[in-house]
Amino acid sequence: MAKPGTIVTVCTANICRSPMAEALLKHALSGQPEPLKSWKIVSAGVAARGGERVSENSVTALKKVGIDLKGHQSQPLTRQLLNDATVVLCMTESHRAMIQFHFDPAPRHIYLFREFMPRTAEKEICDPYGGPLAEYEACRDEMVEAIPGLIEFFNELAAKK
Repeated sequence: MAKPGTIVTVCTANICRSPMAEALLKHALSGQPEPLKSWKIVSAGVAARGGERVSENSVTALKKVGIDLKGHQSQPLTRQLLNDATVVLCMTESHRAMIQFHFDPAPRHIYLFREFMPRTAEKEICDPYGGPLAEYEACRDEMVEAIPGLIEFFNELAAKK
């Protein structure tokens, strides 16, 4: 059974996008009133190995906005993480498809991180892995842009509990 207020952000290896998403959401929700302020946020990867360090460009991109990501270590997505999740936020449709294919039953609340943006906005967040710092910063900014819509959605979920 899902624990209220647990968000799992998901990407491929859990060393670029999902750790940035986790840290950005933690930062954003820390400024919200309860119950969102107390929600737990974790990240994982659909093809992650445990214990890998976060990419240096992810660390730098978040450091530029005052968020420390250095201590993050990757973890694979597990059935337990999905069971505990109130919401699963993927970076791309392929991540969502992999989860739906590999985990039966698939989580009920599985969305793209940018799914709550205006209809004309790009919904997927491309993988910056191996690219220049500017690609990581663009990735970060796409996530930041999506956070107000996510907070609105989380408030709606919290009100239903």
